[in-house]
Amino acid sequence: MRQELGELSIATHGRALIEITAEVARWLRATGARSGLLTLLLRHTSASLLIQENADPDVLRDLETFFAHLVPDGDARFRHTAEGPDDMPSHVRAALTQSSLSIPVDGGAMQLGTWQGIYVWEHRHAAHSRRIAVHFVGE
Repeated sequence: MRQELGELSIATHGRALIEITAEVARWLRATGARSGLLTLLLRHTSASLLIQENADPDVLRDLETFFAHLVPDGDARFRHTAEGPDDMPSHVRAALTQSSLSIPVDGGAMQLGTWQGIYVWEHRHAAHSRRIAVHFVGE
């Protein structure tokens, strides 16, 4: 059994879902991993990691529309607005989704479903550089 640790840096350009499946697969290939478990941890509190459909872009638009309704920017109930009207809504969105993923690896490949992709969901309106800790354990 062995372990590999790394980090991915993902540039975002404001609120959006950014597919990172290819970047994660490249990192995994570079380790020579064959089978085991891949863990990703997003090191931020105003963005999320998701496994979501990557075939129909309407799915991503519908997710954003739903969350815009569920957690609107500038909601008067929020006190934490230090960085603007999207500050606390970004934290709530992150709390409702996830900051880490565990993905089985077999034959050197992530065992994602046919239409699944890995996404960083940027919840802030401004561009950011998001860091993801990447850990593989296995053979």
